[in-house]
Order: sequence, then structure tokens, then C-alpha cells
Amino acid sequence: STISKNSLKTSLLQLECHFTWALLKQDVDLDALEETILDHIEFFVQFKVVDYNMLSYVRHLKNSNEEALRNLKKAEEAVEKHHPDEIARRSLVTWGNYAWIYYHMNRYEEAQTYVSKVENSCKKLSGTVHGKIKLPEIYAEQGWASLRFGAIYFETAKNCFENALKSEPNNADFYTGYAIAMYRLETVARRFCEEVSPCLEVLKQALELNPDDTTLMALLALELQQLKRVDEGERYIEEGMQKTPDLPVFLRYAANFYRKKREVNKAVEILKKALALTPNSVFLHHQLGLCYKFKVFQLQRTSYTSQEEVQKFIQLAIFHFKTAIDKKPKFFSPYNDLANMYAQGKRYEEAEETFQEVLHRDNLSCGEKQEIYFHYGNFQHFHMNSESKAIEYYIEGLKMEKDSYGRRKCSEAVENLLTQKIKGGLGDAIHIGTLGLVHKLNGKKQKAIECYEKAIALDPNNEEYLNALCELRLSI
Repeated sequence: STISKNSLKTSLLQLECHFTWALLKQDVDLDALEETILDHIEFFVQFKVVDYNMLSYVRHLKNSNEEALRNLKKAEEAVEKHHPDEIARRSLVTWGNYAWIYYHMNRYEEAQTYVSKVENSCKKLSGTVHGKIKLPEIYAEQGWASLRFGAIYFETAKNCFENALKSEPNNADFYTGYAIAMYRLETVARRFCEEVSPCLEVLKQALELNPDDTTLMALLALELQQLKRVDEGERYIEEGMQKTPDLPVFLRYAANFYRKKREVNKAVEILKKALALTPNSVFLHHQLGLCYKFKVFQLQRTSYTSQEEVQKFIQLAIFHFKTAIDKKPKFFSPYNDLANMYAQGKRYEEAEETFQEVLHRDNLSCGEKQEIYFHYGNFQHFHMNSESKAIEYYIEGLKMEKDSYGRRKCSEAVENLLTQKIKGGLGDAIHIGTLGLVHKLNGKKQKAIECYEKAIALDPNNEEYLNALCELRLSI
């Protein structure tokens, strides 16, 4: 019998699996994600099912459906090995993925077989006729998948784990996922100066349920460090080092802790060890680059530094930032770092190219754009000696009203630059008028009015200043 493609599609859309969770290809670097999952499979036994399901979806997105099917087979084997008493319950996502992949391969009979398999299992598990069921394990699996797809999915991940915990409030695995989602949301919020809901208690609670999880120890340590409780944090790092000296995920966080503590040599040592275990990790290359960048600035501040040594660390930093970008072009941070290092090495054309590549992207968040404007402004100011261009880019950052770390840096930089010129007696009407604009964009109306009045005194017929003054006076 021929299966109607439309009715099949309707049934497929009812399934709970990676294909219906709206995880979009354009939000992620597939090669880098594949590496991450392969590393995870190598180092974590308990997540095999989730990892193979995820890997099959990634392989499908990379147009290798045969590979995708092989990974689903591995997921099934992992279920048989780890959950022999709950095969149906633990296989619903896997079977859903099977159905979708067969559908994409135009093998509709097989797709229908898996759809029926899921539907029948749901009926048995829920005891209802229409059998649409969302088990806590499925919520959790959607949560882990969402964490993998990047920052715009973190909120979804948090909600998924919250839903899973409703049925099983003390499930260590669900609580771990919830804590990681909360930690990542907080990190993003901090960077973009949004409301931060601290996750210290959540991490502590997760670690109580999961006392051997060194990833949680490391995140708790970083959270304590952020709260200026460094010694307390370091104790968790040391305990983790004892428990899992060879776990790359733990090592990368431990290195991050020491870099922030300014013990850079220790951080480099740990990162090299982790890189030997997972040579393709984008995160490790970026972190190593940051350590070498720190060394460059450290050496530039000491008086008896050899230029050769500075150059050596500039080269190392450039190598690791470039590697991170090559492996994961959508990863935004290393572009600023790479451009800044080119500038330090007086390779101005390459710096300019790197900045331009990101300045022309249309998929950056507001906060990311503001960060780029800040760094590019600095490049113009300190390396190209163009104050006017620097001012122009700092102001571009301010014109985007959303508050962020990048916006605050733009504001600080442009205000300092203009104030110094004006105080030094080098400021003309343009500088004073521009400072008026900066105050206006920052909502400091009274200060803006004073600047525009001074600018108009020096340049009485300037339409722009007269209009701005008029507008400000009306708005008070």
C-alpha cells in the first residue's frame, strides 16, 4: 500500500525529537558541534543515548543520512545496554529521529513503521488513546540538545529541565542540566548587562545531588570567583583535579579559573594537557589565545622585555585565535581578539580585514555589534592614529540603545577622548558638539544642553546643533 506523504508528514510533526524541536542549522557550526559531541562520547559513559541521537541529527544536517542511521543504531545499542528494563520509554526520541530520516530519504514505509512504533509505545506508557506524551526524559533530552545549539536556545533549555524536574524533582541528571542552563544564562546576561539571577544556590544543590560531577565543581568555582570568593572556589578546582585529572571539559574550566586569577602559566599548562586529549576543541584554542594575549600585555608593561619574546607570544596568540575561527566561523569572540593581536604585531592590513569581516555580519546580537565598534574604535585611535574615525565608531555603538558591556566601553572611550581634547584646549565646536551628542545618547540631557550651547557659541549657524538644542529643551 502506498502511504500518503501528507498524512505521514502530519504524524511526523507530532513526534518529540530533534526534527520537531526547531534546532536550526544556521545557528550553529556543524563541524565544531560534531567535534564536541564526539569528544563527549569518548569521555562520558552515561550520556551515550543522548549524544548518538544528537550526532545523528547533525549528520543529517550535513546531508549524510546513512551516517545518521548508523548513529541511531548506536543509540539503540546504548539503550539496550544501560536501560534494558525501559527500552520503549528510553527510545522514543531515537525512533522519532528514525522516522524523520527515513522520510527525508523517501523511504515512507519505514518511516511509517517508526511512527507507529512511537504511537503504540506512547499509548502503553500513558494509558490514553491519543497517546501524545511528554516524558521527563524527553524534556531533558530536548534541554541537552538546546544547550548544544548556542546562546539563543539557553532559555528553552532551562524551561525543558524545569519541566523534567516537575515529575522528578530529585533527578540528579535533570538538575545538572538545569544548573548548567542557569549558569550559561547568567554568563550571557552579565556580558550584556541584563538582569542577572545568580545561580550559586542552584549549582550547590546540583552538586549535592551529584557529588562526583567535576563539571559542576568547576562551574561552582567560577561562580564563586565571580562573587570575589576566590579561595573558596579554588578548593573546588583542586578537588576536581584530584577526581578527574584527565577530563577535558573539567580542565578547560579549571584553566579559565586560573587565567582569571592571573596565574597564566598554570592555565597554559592545563590547556595544553586538555588539548592533547581533544585536539580539535575550539574552546581550548580560544582560551590558549587569551592566555598568550595576556602574556603580551604583561610583557609590554615590564621595562626590560625583549621584543623577540613579545613577538613570540603575539605569534602564538594569532595561531590559536585563527585556529578557533577556522574551526568555528560563527564563534564571535576570537575575531576581536585576532584583530587586536594583528594590530599588536603591526600587521594592520590583516587587522583591518578581520574587523571588516565581522563588521559586515548581519547575524550578530546588539551587544556583539557594540563590542566590535568598541574594539574597532580603539584600533583606529591607538594604531591608525585616526581620532575622528575612532569617535565615529564609538558613537555607532552608542546609537544602539541596548545596554551592554560593549556600549559602556564605547561610552567611556568616546567621553574620555573628547573631554581630554577639550580640556587640553584642542577642542573645537565639533568636539564639543559631539560630546553633546554623546550625553544626549546617554540620556544626560542637562549636560548635553550645556555642550550644545558652548558649541553654538563657537559656531553660531550650525543647523545640527541648533536643532538638537531645540529638541532637548522641548523634551525637558
